[in-house]
Amino acid sequence: MSQIDQEKILSEADGFYATAAPTEAEQAEGEDRKLVPVAESIRYRRRAQSAERKVEVLADQLSQLKSQTAKMAEQLGDIQLERELMRKLAAAGAVDLEAAVLIAKTRLAGQEEADLNGCVERLRKEKRYLFGEKFLTSSTATQKTAGAKGHQRTAQTVLEKVAKRAATTGNRTDLQDYLKLRRNFL
Repeated sequence: MSQIDQEKILSEADGFYATAAPTEAEQAEGEDRKLVPVAESIRYRRRAQSAERKVEVLADQLSQLKSQTAKMAEQLGDIQLERELMRKLAAAGAVDLEAAVLIAKTRLAGQEEADLNGCVERLRKEKRYLFGEKFLTSSTATQKTAGAKGHQRTAQTVLEKVAKRAATTGNRTDLQDYLKLRRNFL
C-alpha cells in the first residue's frame, strides 16, 4: 500500500494507533511503478488526445465515404436498369423510346424484383401507340376520312395507279401511258 492508502488502525486492546504494514505484493508493485517527469507526462497526454481526434476525424470520413458509396451503387443500379430497359424496348420496336422507358421505370419503381420482360409485354399490350404500326391492329388504326385523303406522290404509287387503270379499262392509250411511265421509273 502507498502512504496515502495506509490506514491507521485503532487497536482495541491497547488503545494505540498503529499503521498497517504493507504486504510483500504491495511492496513489489510499488517498485514496478516508475515515476515519470511532469513534462513528459503532459507530452504523452497531448499525443494521446491528438490520436483520439485523428480517430474521430477518420471515423467521420469513413462514414461519409460509406454513404457516398451507397449512393453511387444506387445510381449505378438505376443506370443499369434504364440501359436494360432501353435495350429491351428497342428490341420490341418502341417508336418513342424515352416515353416508353419513363413509363416502364415508374411501373417497376414499386417492385423489389424487376421483371423487365413482363413489363415490356404489358406496355406492348396497354400502350400500343408507343410501338409503331407493326403492333397496331386494324381496329385500333385510324382510318382516313373523305376530307383527309393521303397524298400519293411516290413514283411507285403513281405507277401502280396507271397500271391498275390500264388493266381494268383495257384501253390501248392507258396501256401505252403505263408502258411509258414504266420505262421512266425502271
